[in-house]
Amino acid sequence: MDFALVMLVLLVVTGAIWLLDKFSLSAKRAAGVAEPWWVEYAKSFFPVILLVFCIRSFLVEPFKIPSGSMIPTLQVGDFILVNKFTFGVRLPVINQKIVPVNDPQRGDVMVFHYPENPSVDYIKRVVGMPGDTIEYRNKQLFINGIEQKQKADGDYNYVESGLNFVHTERRIESLGEHQHQLLVNPDMPNVHLGAITDFKGRENCTYDDRQVTCKVPAGNYFMMGDNRDNSRDSRYWGFVPDNQIVGKAFFIWMNFSDLKRVGLSIN
Repeated sequence: MDFALVMLVLLVVTGAIWLLDKFSLSAKRAAGVAEPWWVEYAKSFFPVILLVFCIRSFLVEPFKIPSGSMIPTLQVGDFILVNKFTFGVRLPVINQKIVPVNDPQRGDVMVFHYPENPSVDYIKRVVGMPGDTIEYRNKQLFINGIEQKQKADGDYNYVESGLNFVHTERRIESLGEHQHQLLVNPDMPNVHLGAITDFKGRENCTYDDRQVTCKVPAGNYFMMGDNRDNSRDSRYWGFVPDNQIVGKAFFIWMNFSDLKRVGLSIN
């Protein structure tokens, strides 16, 4: 269920009751007669709902990381904050941009509505801008034919759901001037061909056993998880249109399993 839509409905209902009471019902009540319970509740909750709705719609929104697709940058169980206005002010529910601010840049960690099911939010890293040609082969990312430099940063081991032990190589990748950590498993294929869907813009991509190449359409972005071999991302379901953007992740405010992560910024 769309939480923003639920909040909007509650806001409209409680606000309508408050206005109805203010301009009509209160004048008809006899002196000393208590407000009906539904009026009292509406008047109490309306300012709270209004405040929460405005903060979540235009300033910041909390999210919880449910999967390991962004390890090592984000861990399962991280509670993060997302800046809702850095990529432009948008109308709630319909997500229509009304005030342009900044465009996403390569390297940004971005929350967006999953194109195949917009009621679900995903988080990945922006690697491809509108008009870019993205190529991923031999665990290396190429943007417009230019290899994005990587350097080894030791091994990285973690345990995923089901108590499966995963061994990977940690690397530091440069996307222009932006640097971030990522994980690769040299024994895994660059892309699982059987998992590719028939997404909008599929004709812009070519696949084989060794690589994937995509031309990013105008107004769209190509997203990849930092856990490159354990991430279902734009390689599989395509591009993220601008009207599906939620905001930029910037801060970890809680992780009940690892309190040392509290207060970390998201790079």
